[in-house]
Amino acid sequence: MTPAVPDLSCRELVELVTDYLEASLPVDERTRFELHLTYCEFCRTYLAQMRQVLESAGELTEESLAPEARDALLATFRDWKKGSGGGS
Repeated sequence: MTPAVPDLSCRELVELVTDYLEASLPVDERTRFELHLTYCEFCRTYLAQMRQVLESAGELTEESLAPEARDALLATFRDWKKGSGGGS
């Protein structure tokens, strides 16, 4: 008889998704991760979205952004840094 694989919660899956996509999860964690995906449609959707984000981000260059979009992103990051206590 094989021991039962402990359930993985959705929250745990979200925390492990980067390691999963980088193929750096230990075998037991990867097994739990993939088992969870077999019965959780929400997490399958989340994983597909993360794969799409990574694929899209790999195609993004500074030159591909409209100047207005670049300025808006830079302003957002500056504001975020100030709000998080990271500013001077």
